[in-house]
Amino acid sequence: MGDIIFLYPYLFWGLAIPLVIFAILISTNKDNLSRVFDDKVLARLSVGSDTVPPMVRNITLFLAIFLMVVAIARPIENRGDKIVEIKGLNLLTALDISGSMRSKDDYPNRLEFAKKKMLRLFEKMPTDEVSVVAFAHVSFVLAPFTSDKSTLSQIVQRVNDRYINMASTDFTALANLASSMLEDKKPKILVVFSDGGDAKALKGFKEQIKDSGIELYVVLIGTKEGAPVLDERGKPITQKDGTIAISQRNDDLGKIATDSGGAFVVATNGNEDIDKLIKTIRSKHKGIQQAQVKIKDTVELFVYPLLAALLLLLVALSSIPRRRRA
Repeated sequence: MGDIIFLYPYLFWGLAIPLVIFAILISTNKDNLSRVFDDKVLARLSVGSDTVPPMVRNITLFLAIFLMVVAIARPIENRGDKIVEIKGLNLLTALDISGSMRSKDDYPNRLEFAKKKMLRLFEKMPTDEVSVVAFAHVSFVLAPFTSDKSTLSQIVQRVNDRYINMASTDFTALANLASSMLEDKKPKILVVFSDGGDAKALKGFKEQIKDSGIELYVVLIGTKEGAPVLDERGKPITQKDGTIAISQRNDDLGKIATDSGGAFVVATNGNEDIDKLIKTIRSKHKGIQQAQVKIKDTVELFVYPLLAALLLLLVALSSIPRRRRA
């Protein structure tokens, strides 16, 4: 049995003291009520001979109000501190913002489609610590590790076409940043949302991931057929020979993920892709303990004075006939 305390003690004293003073004034200065209330109002509020005695009725009424004040102050039973184990993983997520992410073989374009998949991952991993980085020619942090998925979702949703960098994708820079951010994490998990870049962009990436001990998971965006690369005005970009530049999904990034001990999925219109990836990650890391959190072990008690107050209020406002003398 713990200590009984008020969660809002200032409300208790702030309401109880004026109530007691008012009760005393009512009981000792009954005649002064006529100065405040109209005679007709007093007549309606007055207790007839067929009800409980006025003294009992007033005591019951004030006791009911007092119990309401107690309920408002939120009495709780404080049972002390309790250690809660939060099981979860630490994931670094990376969003590709290179120029090819403007291509529209995924609706409305690859960038928006990748963001949608990332938000789905946040939704399905509510207790896990997640960080977000963006990468193209350079890599930078959008959000540090946090379990606040609402904030992460807002940050990702704000990434738009203006973030896109037309310079070539540098997976080496992403590997360096991931290695630094995951240095103290166990396991080291990197989830990349990308169309895969090209062979030149992936050169050396596999070795860097392996050397850092990172498990790579990839959500591949785009199609094998590809689509034109667009500039900031939405116009197709032409190459030196006058042909339109086409960006195709590069599945070699998925193979790198598999070789690192991770996995990959090709993004589809449904949710099965992300759900499958999360299931794969969780099945490999069952029982991972993220942290221990100390919380207050309390039991709410306000319902008891509130129910008692309602019962007394019902009695006080009801007309209960007296027994007639024989």
